[in-house]
Amino acid sequence: MSIRNTFWKLGNRLAGMLILSTLAVVTLVSGGQAHEVTPTIADFRVEDGQISFDLRLNIEAFVAGINLDGMEDTNEADQSKDYDSLRGLDQAELEPMVRQFAEEWLETVRLTAGGPLHLSLSAVIIPEVGNVELPRASYLMLTGVVPANARSLTMFWPEGSGGVVLRQNGVEQPYTGYLQGGETTPAISLGGGAALTAQETFVDYLPVGFEHILPKGLDHILFVLGLFFLSARLRPLLWQISAFTVAHTITLALGALGWVQVSPGIVEPLIAASIVYVAVENIFLRRLTVWRPLVIFGFGLLHGLGFASVLGDIGLPRDQFVAALIGFNVGVELGQLAVIAIAFATVSFWFRSHPKYRGRVAIPASITIAAIGAYWFVERVFL
Repeated sequence: MSIRNTFWKLGNRLAGMLILSTLAVVTLVSGGQAHEVTPTIADFRVEDGQISFDLRLNIEAFVAGINLDGMEDTNEADQSKDYDSLRGLDQAELEPMVRQFAEEWLETVRLTAGGPLHLSLSAVIIPEVGNVELPRASYLMLTGVVPANARSLTMFWPEGSGGVVLRQNGVEQPYTGYLQGGETTPAISLGGGAALTAQETFVDYLPVGFEHILPKGLDHILFVLGLFFLSARLRPLLWQISAFTVAHTITLALGALGWVQVSPGIVEPLIAASIVYVAVENIFLRRLTVWRPLVIFGFGLLHGLGFASVLGDIGLPRDQFVAALIGFNVGVELGQLAVIAIAFATVSFWFRSHPKYRGRVAIPASITIAAIGAYWFVERVFL
């Protein structure tokens, strides 16, 4: 047996183990949208010496005591069982726990405006229990007194609280910013005029788009890998990625503008179905066909609606809408390119020229991707 064949067999086994283990991990950590960590949305305004904060957040994760900093999925937390049980409680049962939590937690939210500000909880709004497999957004309504001589505001977002999108209301050129736990805002003018420039907004939304692919966009990662495993040649991949990029850019913009809105209950199962389609086609096709880029373009329109729903949750600054949209989209593209680069570096660079690459690597990987996509489809439709 030649050294080359020995190296191929060893490398083939390692590559197969890498692919299957990676995809298995994807399956295990993707147990539904209910466990994905989403940022808090904090809208505030100052009127007549009063400041009001409306916090839209996943209150069950906070009450359960989950450290949300760097957390991608609540299943990873030690308190995941507590979190799941809290999602099944109605407002009457959950509100006393929320108020007890808020009393202590608000002491760690440090606001300064001409001196320290104290926030008090004025109302708690918890939606009715629906499908417990889907997250629900609750609201904490906070109020405080602002000194008459205050001209600016800073806020420290507590460690362990995950990300927060802070949005100023009621002024021209409002401030919009994104903080992680343990970070403090710059000085925000209470009269407005603290809006980010187009360049600053672009830079702020770039990592948001990237993170939606790596590491949070598991379904989009599998779709891109499905495109990758059709052929070991670069040209077919470029055609597919180009069609996908153009399509999802269109619907991302239309969805962000509010011109096209489709229920996630329709979009998410169809995205899972698109993963199954490209993976199954990989098994039966050996090269790029004329119709495949067209089909991928159609699937890209669906994925763009999925991206738009993420932006809908986070929100876009009205005064720098275009810059934020472009930044998010460029971040998504960089995330996709990173997925392809990782796949190329770990698989194709070493094995694509071998005659058994398709049978030993591409087809098994595609079968696994199709199986995961089929599981997601069933989960999103029936479970």
